Amino acid sequence: MRMHCSIICFLLILTSMLGVPFLRTAGATDLRAGVARIEITPDKPVTMSGYGARKGLSTGVHDPLSARVLAFEANGRRLVLVSTDLIGFYSGTADSMREAILSEFGLEPSELFLTGIHTHAGPALTIDREGGHPNNLEYTEMLKGRLIEVIRQALDRMELASLGLGIGHCPIGANRRELRFSKADEPSIVLGRDPYGPTDKEVLVMNVVGPEGGLKAVAFDYATHATCLSGKNYTISGDVLGLAEQAAERILGPDVIVPAFAGASGNINPWFRRLSGFDTDPNWVPEPVLLGTFLGQEVVHVCRKIDRTVFADRIATAIATLQLPAKPEEDSSEWDDSGTLPFNVTVARLGDVAFVGLGGEVLTEIGLAIKAASPCEHTFVITHCNGAAGYLAPKELYVRGGYEIRSTRFAPQAAEVVVRESIRMLHDL
Repeated sequence: MRMHCSIICFLLILTSMLGVPFLRTAGATDLRAGVARIEITPDKPVTMSGYGARKGLSTGVHDPLSARVLAFEANGRRLVLVSTDLIGFYSGTADSMREAILSEFGLEPSELFLTGIHTHAGPALTIDREGGHPNNLEYTEMLKGRLIEVIRQALDRMELASLGLGIGHCPIGANRRELRFSKADEPSIVLGRDPYGPTDKEVLVMNVVGPEGGLKAVAFDYATHATCLSGKNYTISGDVLGLAEQAAERILGPDVIVPAFAGASGNINPWFRRLSGFDTDPNWVPEPVLLGTFLGQEVVHVCRKIDRTVFADRIATAIATLQLPAKPEEDSSEWDDSGTLPFNVTVARLGDVAFVGLGGEVLTEIGLAIKAASPCEHTFVITHCNGAAGYLAPKELYVRGGYEIRSTRFAPQAAEVVVRESIRMLHDL
């Protein structure tokens, strides 16, 4: 035993003197990562997403839209995180986009997180050749090619990498379920601002560092709608989350990509919301730029303070299509015989970092519950991921009503199933 310890000490001293890493244990694998970014701004006027009353075509571009990719590989498994400056993948586009990507790169379904930052100032995707606008059909097809191209770039750039995690906070998101009283003193929940309502202020930041110590990417997760701009706006923009990405990238330099992921924010709006456009008063900072810069600079503050490497030499992933209880009055072709509707949950673990991708517009209480019960120290809760099932609200809010409760297709107990199954899936990994 004494001889064994002496040999280990000698090897440690020798490798330290030579400037090489100590021998790895048998079976250990290295984490490799590749990152890439590509522009996806429409080059023609398009119908825009997010507000049903908005019927016209876009009239200009305020800031460019991008798709950003983080690709990881370890122990024979891959994990591809795709962040797009879009509302999400609605109107059946999630399945068609995923099928094309999975087929092109031989990925397992659980290895792909295809997400949107939920900007309401971007193009509407469509594969409806009869009802969709020709420019949007063309854009959607172009997007598919761009996504395949940028994922290929990320996979081709794989190299040894390490991760760092940090947590900041930002107050730009506000609960939007405001209680108001009518002249007859009748209460109702409206889309407004409740400064005291529950929010998730956490800014979860992950640094990806190359083998020579250079910063390659800074991913962040924050829970807010990207709805500074209203349906009266016809200018293309990434809105608050897209502008946060761009602000951080300007500071960190052109070689660093900053993908954003929308946390559980179905009932969270930016502090300033539903504006008709960008205020051009020379003495005024447009609200989307103000809030986006605030968030982007918090991401950079956290990034610069990260000084600890997270051990991550294994990847594990899983995906499930949960059949959630639907509202009794729902009349949909998606129902099965038991009165349920599908909801996709994708989970991954990168060492002790967890990712939970939820295929819908999930209220913040659900995200907070998943984070609290997660077996991992850091958990990215990512919405608008691998599906577009609509609003998912916690049971206790059904009594109060409001827009999210009227809009959801799911029954009150559905959220509990998603929280429970998400945590079970993480534990199973």
